[in-house]
Amino acid sequence: MARIPFALGAIVAGSLALAACDSLPGLGSARAALDVPEVTAGEISEATMKDVTRTLASDAFEGRAPGSAGEEKTIAFLTERFKAAGLQPGNKGSWVQEVPLVEITGKNYAPLTITGGTSGAPLSFAFARDWVGVTYREDARTTLKDSELVFVGYGINAPERGWNDYAGLDVKGKTVVILVNDPDWQTAGLKGTFNGKAMTYYGRWTYKFEEAARQGAAGALIVHQTAPAAYGWNVVESSWSGPQAYAQRGPGAPPLTQMNGWVTEASARTLLKAAGQDLDALTKAAQTKGFKPVALGMKLSTSFESEVRSFKSHNVIGILPGTEKPDEYVMHTAHWDHLGRCTPAPDGDDICNGAIDNATGTAALVALAEAHVKAGAPRRSLVFLAVTAEESGLLGADYYAQNPVYPLARTVGGVNMDALAMAGPARDVTAVGLGKSELDRFLEVALKADGRTITPDATPEAGYYYRSDHFAFAKRGVPMLYIDGGQDLLTGGRAAGEAVDKDYRAKRYHGPKDEFDESWDWSGVMADLQLYYRLGRMMAMSTSWPNWIEGDEFRATRDASCAASEAGC
Repeated sequence: MARIPFALGAIVAGSLALAACDSLPGLGSARAALDVPEVTAGEISEATMKDVTRTLASDAFEGRAPGSAGEEKTIAFLTERFKAAGLQPGNKGSWVQEVPLVEITGKNYAPLTITGGTSGAPLSFAFARDWVGVTYREDARTTLKDSELVFVGYGINAPERGWNDYAGLDVKGKTVVILVNDPDWQTAGLKGTFNGKAMTYYGRWTYKFEEAARQGAAGALIVHQTAPAAYGWNVVESSWSGPQAYAQRGPGAPPLTQMNGWVTEASARTLLKAAGQDLDALTKAAQTKGFKPVALGMKLSTSFESEVRSFKSHNVIGILPGTEKPDEYVMHTAHWDHLGRCTPAPDGDDICNGAIDNATGTAALVALAEAHVKAGAPRRSLVFLAVTAEESGLLGADYYAQNPVYPLARTVGGVNMDALAMAGPARDVTAVGLGKSELDRFLEVALKADGRTITPDATPEAGYYYRSDHFAFAKRGVPMLYIDGGQDLLTGGRAAGEAVDKDYRAKRYHGPKDEFDESWDWSGVMADLQLYYRLGRMMAMSTSWPNWIEGDEFRATRDASCAASEAGC
């Protein structure tokens, strides 16, 4: 995950001042009944932040890939720091939770060959330069031969929204070509079939591959375009061309395609032109309800081999038991993993160190744990969870949420920290999930104490709500906040904030240049950590159980979870 502001759901248009939180939907008078205690600032160590970030991002940790020697060093280091901070082992006397994974490494890729075009000459696309692809199956060799190509628009089947891009189509044995994001991502505002500019889960590549598999497709190719994807081809290439980690599949697991992949926009345009089609015209048609899939009259062939390795990765868990309600929990999450060694390798450096993403967030777990221990245990228990395999699809967080050490019905809520920005202090913050839950009230009080405001997400079409570990908890009903750094910097204002985001995304995100820098200005990060500290401690001192607002997609899940618990929420 990279640092770009995001806030899903009902966000008031324009600049949101702190007072505007009172107008968010579904809160109203119910919020007045919440017990939201004020807390004093914590003693958060900048030295700890620097030391932990520097260590985790060093070449000695080899990019912290799950299942690597870098993981072994990471787990040992975090265990040591959690223990030194004063936490207790968080998993029945152990500091770790095993997470069973499979690593699949593709090799010996044949070109992606397309036959049957209007010119009669086959098209050939080179791996990494023009396309990338992987298999989620534990097969030694993957072969697609003469698989029919079908353009399925945005690849969405959403009955509750009256939308089905697969209507009347049998794709068994075929390869579907899919657009990234939602049909209405270019719509101004946050209203529309798919929430307008704000991406829904239907816009994420994870969903598109899952749906293609449910439909029985042999292969799925997403057309990469930088604007709707919110990242460049370099990110796709580095993220998909090395070893890929997946959760081990048990009995009754959902179906899989043989191959999932991406093609560059230029390659897609060439392919579609050879089919007598135009990408822009097809995109426009696909944005209209009732769109019909288009058979391209062409066939795809490719093959590659896979090395398969089953292994166990680990979540690291520490706990500060509560004094009055030790069986009620407040969660703090951050992912410790990154990409390991990756390509391309400028200057011969192939280690993706992941300093910002997410050595900073992992360091925050340690620094916040130290601060809470110094302040004394609150009434509820504080859990500090460093999860694995976020970069592979939130696998560590999802495994914990499916196999919780502490019942989700007894988990009050939490905060997630991912890719803290070294931009300097800001007047504002951006909150993931603003307008979705009663945690907004806690955020309001914490911001008031720090004299800061909220700015709405500048790029809701990027769908960052679905791209970090809080989502694994939220979709199972646990209210979570993810506070991102502000855009209105004290030095340079919003222009400077935007410049920092663009520079990081273009030069460092998911690449070997995301390295620790001794010259970083930590003042903005430390201010954000005070906000995380206040939020965690307020939830831990409160007697209330914050819920999702009425009408939110996660409200029913939370209500059912609480009702099923003997103690209730």
